[in-house]
Amino acid sequence: MGARRSGILLHITSLPSPYGVGDLGPEAHRFSHLLASGGQSLWQILPLNPTDSAFGNSPYSSPSAFAGNKLLISPDLLAEQGFLRPEDLEARPSFPEGRVDYPMASSFKESLFSKVYQRYKAYGFPRSEMAVDFRRFCSQNAHWLEDFALFLALKSHYKGKVWSHWPSDILKRDEGALAEMRGRLIAAVEKEKLLQHIFFDQWLSLKDCCNRCSVKIIGDLPFCVAYDSADVWSHPEIFMLDEEKRPKVVSGVPPDYFSSTGQRWGGPVYDWRALQETGYLWWIRRLEQSIRLFDLFRIDHFRGMVAQWEIPASSKTAIDGQWVPAAAEDFFLTIRRRFPCLPILAEDLGEITPDVREIMSRFEIPGMKVLLFAFGEDILKSPHVPFRFQRRCVVYTATHDTNTVRGWFQKEASIQDKLRLWRYLGRRAAADEVSWELIRLAMSSVADMAVVPMQDLLNLGEEARMNLPGKSRGNYQWRLLPHQMEQLDGRLKDMAEAYGRG
Repeated sequence: MGARRSGILLHITSLPSPYGVGDLGPEAHRFSHLLASGGQSLWQILPLNPTDSAFGNSPYSSPSAFAGNKLLISPDLLAEQGFLRPEDLEARPSFPEGRVDYPMASSFKESLFSKVYQRYKAYGFPRSEMAVDFRRFCSQNAHWLEDFALFLALKSHYKGKVWSHWPSDILKRDEGALAEMRGRLIAAVEKEKLLQHIFFDQWLSLKDCCNRCSVKIIGDLPFCVAYDSADVWSHPEIFMLDEEKRPKVVSGVPPDYFSSTGQRWGGPVYDWRALQETGYLWWIRRLEQSIRLFDLFRIDHFRGMVAQWEIPASSKTAIDGQWVPAAAEDFFLTIRRRFPCLPILAEDLGEITPDVREIMSRFEIPGMKVLLFAFGEDILKSPHVPFRFQRRCVVYTATHDTNTVRGWFQKEASIQDKLRLWRYLGRRAAADEVSWELIRLAMSSVADMAVVPMQDLLNLGEEARMNLPGKSRGNYQWRLLPHQMEQLDGRLKDMAEAYGRG
């Protein structure tokens, strides 16, 4: 923080690609150059963790807090390295443009990954130094990679069953039983390790490309983890589970702007006392990895670092939950000793109490401002209205969880909301102008960082929304059309120059 910067929010899956889903290949590298030439120095993404159709393909509900999403691996880069042949890529199906078809993209890429692994086994790596790199990667990441690779192999072996329904000795991680299964599933385990190595190699190459263009990457760290994950299976002691290793309480948030019944996420809740006894080792390892992967990163649902909304596991909605304190002060004191300059941002939207603000202030953690939230009845008191900003924050026109600006204006904003917006702007703005009016408000504000979702830059409507909280299907599918890649509008570069953003 400190320097005035601006950039774009665009997840990797939303990039153009001939393979059905955006990936870490040529279009991602091209986008980093387009950002730089457009006067932007920030690229914000959503979590890179694996997604699962059982969780609606949400990157916030993942089978691993550490692993990368192999769906983002670029076939083009694999071909350049000799892992794939031209005919492998030519056999791709006809994917829809503008949307991610997760089942089709996943099926095609899995077929490619099988060929990659077969060639690795048959011929070794194309270059011998890659074999050395693979062994080094496995060694350096063994603390999560061993369990994750085995977890996926076991999931396949047990026909996709949730780990709590696996045989008792595997569920309870009996060492002899695990050793036997590692031997039986050695090929599946090794394949998953190889794909993780490839993913992180491609990601770090993209990050290096961005940094050489003076573009910094803002990552996203989910606070919660999914119950059916390698993390909960391998570290049940740091979650609130019963004797049968099922959640006593589950995560979520109370009723708010997004839902009158709150959101029942259903994931397990951290046992902060158990975490404290380990010196927060699991969290420290997550933060260490995030520092390697990103230039700075947002902790999603930062509210949970101070208190968690604990919902009885038997409750169908989030209404019956309660806030239960975490160990925020001790946690952040421990983290500060380990990482004196931890580059984090807080997702501090929703119900934020004074204790959360105190932690953010004490540890100098910047929060978020969202202009779509500024023009309600409480406009004079809203923390999201620009005249109330302090420099140490990040301002957004909208987020991946909200409608687009144009979609909000056309579908959600009341006439009173529009009148307040127009009064603030000093003019009446039409639907095809409102996105750029809010972009100007963000860019001209005192906020150190201003980030604009790509959909708002393109002035797209509700059809381009990324996620609708509370909806379990149909999210995270929006994708740029190939010709839209070039539309990093010159107005944005002009605004960055006019308002001193680099």
